[in-house]
Amino acid sequence: MLKVYEVLIETLNAHSGVNAISLVDKPAIDSNWIALAKQTKFEFKEIDGHKHILMGAALIPNKPIYRSMEGNEFYIMFSKDTIRLASELFFKEGKQSETTEQHEVTLKGNTVVESWIKEDMEKDKSAIYGLSDPVGTWMISMKIEDKKTYEKAKNGELNGFSIEGYFNPQIREELSKFTKQKTPAEKIEAIKELLEDV
Repeated sequence: MLKVYEVLIETLNAHSGVNAISLVDKPAIDSNWIALAKQTKFEFKEIDGHKHILMGAALIPNKPIYRSMEGNEFYIMFSKDTIRLASELFFKEGKQSETTEQHEVTLKGNTVVESWIKEDMEKDKSAIYGLSDPVGTWMISMKIEDKKTYEKAKNGELNGFSIEGYFNPQIREELSKFTKQKTPAEKIEAIKELLEDV
């Protein structure tokens, strides 16, 4: 059985938390935007086609997220409390317009225009659009200014949100085991690879 590491935010570390949200083809949390259904079956549903707004989960509580690195396999997960703190710090630090594509290309003009923690399965706004993510999920709506990026979402090239950020020492300690005997540049790339879909 694979080990599960709980992701934590170091409140005394100014860099700890979510620094950006990426638009990706395969979200690690296995939850697509309102635009799309399950990862294995895509179904587009627009919130507002004229305003280019996508809705979906940014983080799902207690969901094991599989990670593999250099032959080492494990899961990470976020608790409801950590997700709430992450969502609060995201806005407190003014990160709502920090977006990327596939964790590689910096995007300009996109903004998270709505953010909330899901508190009820039936009465939550996301339920109107057929999203069934559990209570405690961090939901967001993002306005996409770039027409090419929005078209990629419409045609299924981009399917969901994936956070970028820095988290707890436990994971960094595990990462250090995986990245021994590497140059500093190789270590940075290895860590990015592991955390890019978290």
